[in-house]
Amino acid sequence: MTGSPLHDPRITAVGLLIETHDGLQRRLAKQLTEVGLPRAEFDALLRLARSDHERLRLHDLATQLDLSNSGASRLVDRLVGRGLVVRATCDTDRRGAYAVITDEGRSLIGGAIPAHLELIEEYYTGVLEPDELDALSGLLRKVRDVVHPGAEAGTHELEAAPA
Repeated sequence: MTGSPLHDPRITAVGLLIETHDGLQRRLAKQLTEVGLPRAEFDALLRLARSDHERLRLHDLATQLDLSNSGASRLVDRLVGRGLVVRATCDTDRRGAYAVITDEGRSLIGGAIPAHLELIEEYYTGVLEPDELDALSGLLRKVRDVVHPGAEAGTHELEAAPA
């Protein structure tokens, strides 16, 4: 039965990736719940905090988070309501808008990061040698770019940020 498609190494590779993702997500979600940040809000704030000028076009944020434009807009509305993000108009395209992290959002995400990094170290990066981590990150980025094009930060040029 070793020639069976059920034993194809591609099924094993995808299964290992999914099991790893699910295990990490469970541990990280618990920690984020403790700081009052649902996963989607954490991901959005993290993307904004790590982006040039701490802002992204709503369309780019939607792409990076794998949300529809309306889903990203609703997420940003929740973050605006909590005072963690503001909307800013695009000077070069009045139809476009930016999500911009606020000081309160920056403080919340900054407070969540130390415990987040501890979990990442314990269950992911700490179990790999530095060269293994570099290789894995490169391989995951290669696959991510095929299955989730546009997920990388800075996929569109930003207009000059206001001084």
